[in-house]
Amino acid sequence: MFKNVIVRKPGRSISEGITSAPELGKPNYENAIKQHEKYVETLKSCGVNVVELEPLEEYPDSCFMEDVAVVTRKCAIITNPGAESRKGEEKSVIEVLKKFYDEDNIEYIKAPGTLEGGDVMMVGDHFYVGLSARTNEEGIRQFISILGKYGLTGSAVPLNEVLHLKTGLAYLENNNLLVAGEFVNSPVFEKFNKIIIDENELYAANCIWVNDYVLVPEGYPKTKAAIEKAGYEVKIVDTSEYRKIDGGLSCLSLRF
Repeated sequence: MFKNVIVRKPGRSISEGITSAPELGKPNYENAIKQHEKYVETLKSCGVNVVELEPLEEYPDSCFMEDVAVVTRKCAIITNPGAESRKGEEKSVIEVLKKFYDEDNIEYIKAPGTLEGGDVMMVGDHFYVGLSARTNEEGIRQFISILGKYGLTGSAVPLNEVLHLKTGLAYLENNNLLVAGEFVNSPVFEKFNKIIIDENELYAANCIWVNDYVLVPEGYPKTKAAIEKAGYEVKIVDTSEYRKIDGGLSCLSLRF
């Protein structure tokens, strides 16, 4: 169960965030703020304490808190983002994490290693890590080495199609895994009970489990129905402005 969530409000610079889908247009700041407020309200309704950080205008993607740290039950790991425009952003989360972790239990990914939290999926005490354009082999080596110090384990998952591992996967606890695209037939995840995302709703693979609720992006009825059929109570959140800059529900928070 999660007790705490850390989020960062979007800044006006969000319109300059990294995107692989310019055809969707630039995010509208006012709408992004409204969606973020609803996101926070929904998280609170799941029984967690939410810490809201102020915007970092110099980092247009800084609302995507998940990428700058990986938070586990034993330690926090400050990442080294692979995207050039996000390098240095990770330093902004260190002080707030010191409120929850002893300094000795805050670890760091160091260059030439790169790692972004969107590539990390936690399943109990094991962490699957996507080998991607943003997370390299050295970053994964350091990450798994750090995990080992705390009795945790990790394994690499090469990516072929998606930006981050959790672009196409979401672990919903109880051995249930949302899967989309290249992961549907992956032998790496054959032990899980798979909930397969319809090929017309691939964006909806980025859901989050929060204390037995599942947050699902607005506009994906097949995904919502499939998750409800698996026995979960669904909460719908509009993240359409964040989709324009390659972000989704998990990207917007650190949950621990």
